Amino acid sequence: MKIKIAFLVAVFVLPAVARAQNQWVLDKCTLTYQVSHPLHHVEGLSRAARGKGVCQSGECNFLIAVPVKSFDSGDSNRDLHMLEITRGAMYPMVVVRTEIPQSELNSSTVHADLEIQFAGQTAHYQDVPFQLSKQGGETRITGTIPAKCSDFKIDPPKLLTVPIKNDIPVVIDATWSPS
Repeated sequence: MKIKIAFLVAVFVLPAVARAQNQWVLDKCTLTYQVSHPLHHVEGLSRAARGKGVCQSGECNFLIAVPVKSFDSGDSNRDLHMLEITRGAMYPMVVVRTEIPQSELNSSTVHADLEIQFAGQTAHYQDVPFQLSKQGGETRITGTIPAKCSDFKIDPPKLLTVPIKNDIPVVIDATWSPS
């Protein structure tokens, strides 16, 4: 009888435990874009990101998606203009994908290659550094994506005929946990 129970546990329970350790869910995430103009500096913040990660064969694939309209800069007129220039009605989501070797998830820094879909364009960023810290069962990942308007074929908006800087870095602070 004990052998049958051990066999049933091995067949049905252990694969479920192994799957759970290889899947990640985004618990909380703050994404902040930064825009600079000679007259002022603006930040737009979103906490509406969702994400998941799946690890298999030593590689982990992560995806984060956030609605463009969820970014708030504190000025509704500016936010509506941002939706217009980024073609947010046609392309309502920002999607970030990356693949990271599973072994790197145990280090304090990971360098990721990112694929970002935004404003109807796809941009690739190589070797972007992120800091990892673990607390309990959660893993916190922080870093800055060096995005530029030109990467997504966005004409930099102007204020008083002066365009914003091309650089629009995005700071990410994400907490993941195994599901």
